Amino acid sequence: MNHKKPEEHQSCVRCAIYTRKSTEERLDLEFNSLDAQRDAAESFIASQKSEGWVCLPKRYDDGGFSGGNLDRPAYNELMKDIEAGEIDCVIVYKVDRLSRSLFDFAQTMRNFDASGVSFVSVTQQFNTTNSMGRLTLNILLSFAQFEREIISERISDKIAAQRQKGLWCGGQQVLGYDVDRSSASPKLVVNAQEAEMVREIFEMYQSMQSLLPVVLKLNQLGWNNKTWLTRKGRYKGGRAFDKCSVYALLTNVLYAGKIRHKDKIYDGQHEPIIDPRVFDKVQAQLKEHGRGKGQRLANRYFALLKGLLYCPTCGYAMVHCPTKKKSKVYRYYVCQTALKRGHNQCRTGSIPAPPIEAAVVDSLRCIVDDKGLRREIFTQSEQLLKQRQHRHDLQLIQLSTQHSRDNAELKRLATDGEAGDLNNARRKDLKTRITKTQDRIVEIEKALEHLKQCRFGPSDVEDAVSDFDRLWAILRARERVQLMELLVSRVQYDRIEGDLSISYHPTAIAALNQTDEEED
Repeated sequence: MNHKKPEEHQSCVRCAIYTRKSTEERLDLEFNSLDAQRDAAESFIASQKSEGWVCLPKRYDDGGFSGGNLDRPAYNELMKDIEAGEIDCVIVYKVDRLSRSLFDFAQTMRNFDASGVSFVSVTQQFNTTNSMGRLTLNILLSFAQFEREIISERISDKIAAQRQKGLWCGGQQVLGYDVDRSSASPKLVVNAQEAEMVREIFEMYQSMQSLLPVVLKLNQLGWNNKTWLTRKGRYKGGRAFDKCSVYALLTNVLYAGKIRHKDKIYDGQHEPIIDPRVFDKVQAQLKEHGRGKGQRLANRYFALLKGLLYCPTCGYAMVHCPTKKKSKVYRYYVCQTALKRGHNQCRTGSIPAPPIEAAVVDSLRCIVDDKGLRREIFTQSEQLLKQRQHRHDLQLIQLSTQHSRDNAELKRLATDGEAGDLNNARRKDLKTRITKTQDRIVEIEKALEHLKQCRFGPSDVEDAVSDFDRLWAILRARERVQLMELLVSRVQYDRIEGDLSISYHPTAIAALNQTDEEED
């Protein structure tokens, strides 16, 4: 007997019965609803006696408590005993006795699962001790996920409505403003000291016209990003400025008295720190410097491979970095990993610009004399053209499928004639998506038509490269850069192995032919 007791104890399933009734009506009867639920559960446990199931004597009865929430004394006592490891399985008469909220039910199931506790609904054959019960649980959890998504959509709609009214509705706090929570709705109020810092940063950028000098100046001054105290009494923020945080500050419409919601901007109810005209001027400067400066530098320093040369180790585009010592300019292509993390983090590091540019130009020049290379150019161009066409074809199929599906759902919603915020929001979302899909389909169809016109044969290759040297010699610096961008899509140079890899655009030969004809 002493050898069997451990096995009996190990196979014993301690079952707790939970009962609930929403109202206290008729609970004073000798045999009430709670007793009926418990009687059915005890009978079910008795039927599982061969499996080692035993009924715990402790009662968990919630009489007169709603199933819409979990604020129930017997339920809380049940969860405490589960956490204490005193229960192996919870039995209820019906699932809704435990909870009528799918969200609460899902949370309860997660707590059960974390404690290794099974769950059984007597009248619904719901039993997580077997695979069918777990399948049913997963279905219910899917509905719980749907409920959470609906809640999220409603919150998003509320936030959108608040933003349209110019109200601040939470999020990351920014330098220059504090959050006033004295009223029901929190609002932004100006922090005078921080506001002065913000104005100074805007002035710095207008004067220096570059992010990096501003960052260096701020670090020199010891200025940091916003620091604030959370409701839990912890400090957050206070990080040192870098280029990204300075850019985020300069482009934050809050400082001009505006509120942004997705791609729309509304007038805010908070006080602006920066004059809107100054703010717009800074945005124009940022846009201008971001667009044109790199191209001007490429033409000025003959950076033929700017945006074309990639690091074979990291896969990032290498940055053209000219440096000047005395009166001489030295140009390099540097991997972004080496720039951001140090040269010891990338084996490629930097490559002198003139030799690699000359090598790529020589490879183009060699096409004239190498028939095998010309065939490879033609084959590679054809393959790239087919890949691009295949990608556009796939996009077109997927867009068309989505377009048909959205139209069908929109017609179904209109036929059902159901009202409500959810359906109205869904209709609006569908109409927006359908419009965007139609526009994108037109773009893809135009791109496909353009690709069809880009076909060429081997004779086009011969004609295009026959007089490359003469063509290259008469081109100006800017034109050479433009031609390189037309011909070459990607260059990789492994400085360790000494391997140079060049990929050409599908339209490269046609572009070369066109340039040659224009010169004639």
